[in-house]
Amino acid sequence: MAKSGALSGITVLDLSRLLPGPFCSMILADHGARVISVEDKRFMADDFFITTVNRNKEHMSLNLKTTEGKEIFFRLVKKTDIFLEGFRPGVVHRLGIDYDKVRNINPKIIYCSITGYGQTGPYRNRAGHDVNYLGYSGVLDLMGEPDRPPSIPGVQIADIAGGGMNAAIGVLLALLARERTGKGQYIDISMTDGMLGLLPLTLFFQQRTGEVPRRGESILSHRYAFYNTYETSDGRHFSIGAVENRFWKKLCERMGVPEYTNLQYDENRREEILDFMRTSFKSKTLAEWETELADLDVCWGKIQNLDEVLNDPLFRARGMVVDILQKDGKKTATIGVPVKLSETPGTVRTPPVGFGENTVSILQELGYTEDQIKAFKDKGAF
Repeated sequence: MAKSGALSGITVLDLSRLLPGPFCSMILADHGARVISVEDKRFMADDFFITTVNRNKEHMSLNLKTTEGKEIFFRLVKKTDIFLEGFRPGVVHRLGIDYDKVRNINPKIIYCSITGYGQTGPYRNRAGHDVNYLGYSGVLDLMGEPDRPPSIPGVQIADIAGGGMNAAIGVLLALLARERTGKGQYIDISMTDGMLGLLPLTLFFQQRTGEVPRRGESILSHRYAFYNTYETSDGRHFSIGAVENRFWKKLCERMGVPEYTNLQYDENRREEILDFMRTSFKSKTLAEWETELADLDVCWGKIQNLDEVLNDPLFRARGMVVDILQKDGKKTATIGVPVKLSETPGTVRTPPVGFGENTVSILQELGYTEDQIKAFKDKGAF
């Protein structure tokens, strides 16, 4: 018998869209929560219905600007443990679904708001996207090469880590608190706050050296040969992370330069060592270096593209790439569940849901008749 997820029995009502909130609710769904995503069908035209974060969920369309839509929403609230929303501050008040309104109906509800800059502060009303949150928090200034413009990462770090993951952490903390106190609470998640929260090591180095960290010039960002990326002869790239001297020593010996072992942080010969490593790594293909270093206990690895990642035996063995059966009967590779629990493991159970796919069945579950559902549709409630 399959084990139940850690959040089995918990119901989540997710009014967020795009990536941060849906990523959070995907985590909760993967671990057994029932997630009902609610969106207005007017947003379908935006073409940003990200299917890869909509597995294990139900989805319904609802227009909260109608009286009927609001009635349906509050009936759902009565059955909900966790409420997620990602509107700009003030929007939920205008819609009449703010925390005070919702907790008057369900005092034990956990209400989580995810925004770019938070519910308070001078930037609360600003529009923003991932790149803006990275910029304001100081993270973007550290990305890229020295004396060149900051490089925008190819992954939405603020949306996912600052928004989705922190929201999931906040929700789980609030659930634990509710178990102890019987009370729900409000959670204010700022993606920019979350990005600043990623800088404890950067702050440590600044306080230790008294210098503001410069792009591409920190200990763990291209300044030294022992922690860097290198191009191979076939145009691919390789990573070296030999921070500990014992690893660096092994690498230097394998590369035929044992004299560099004690020069790991030497500023006078830093460029010389970097040039040597760059030239050396560019003398062979990526595959040749994999063979060359296969038995070496050093922090090394090839830099893979997404196709390679999806076919890497590591991720298959770890259940991080799994096949899911789509509604058309075809199997598609998808990303697995990264948090591994021994007794209540998370699972990928159902494929991404279609927009509004479960609207009618959820309305029926709430006790509405076929005539009422038809009337709701005719009045634009969904």
